Amino acid sequence: MGQPGRNVMTPLAIAVLALLDERPMHPYEMYQLLIARREDLLVKVRPGSLYHVVARLADEEMVAAEGVGRAGNRPERTTYRITDSGRTALRGRIAELLRTPVQEYPIFRLALAEAHTLPQEHVVALLDERVEYLGQSRTDMDVLLDWMRSRAIPRRYYFVLEYIRATIQAELGWIEVFAAELGSGAVPWEQYDPDTGERITDDHTHEWPSGDHPDAAPRPRWAARS
Repeated sequence: MGQPGRNVMTPLAIAVLALLDERPMHPYEMYQLLIARREDLLVKVRPGSLYHVVARLADEEMVAAEGVGRAGNRPERTTYRITDSGRTALRGRIAELLRTPVQEYPIFRLALAEAHTLPQEHVVALLDERVEYLGQSRTDMDVLLDWMRSRAIPRRYYFVLEYIRATIQAELGWIEVFAAELGSGAVPWEQYDPDTGERITDDHTHEWPSGDHPDAAPRPRWAARS
């Protein structure tokens, strides 16, 4: 059975409801807090998009206006609180996402799958560049984690950054190994005419059994839930 408000539970909506589960806020305060907590690493945050999400949640009665206030000469701002149905939808959706892996189609996986359309030495050079970028990203994440810990921020607010660092490290380690294998010639690769760029390899006609064939490639369970 679907969760209440499932159709509006976008990543930004989840972040908004989680903030309002802490306390009532106005949308600009939500925006500032998401940026301060570096949750823009997790979800794309734009003021206009956030206001739109709050309006949709209000239409679905998952949040409710609590009052209007003004600070100095600034425009009036409406403060919102989470409703019981909003809290139910939030907790249900988070539980669902924690429990069940889904296929999210990261674009880098597609680039890896089609990397054979580029010359071997070019792919090695590109992966070496990515290794440098990932190494810097890992360093940046270490700096951010040190900042969080030095200020005694409760770990429940930033352990996701530990997960992000772990995924960076895993990707970095795999790419380093594969790039070395590819550069050594251990991985059979496409051959291209250096003048025209046309493929000259003739082993790309390998037959792939169709999805309903008894000998078709196995389909991972999580792929069926995408």
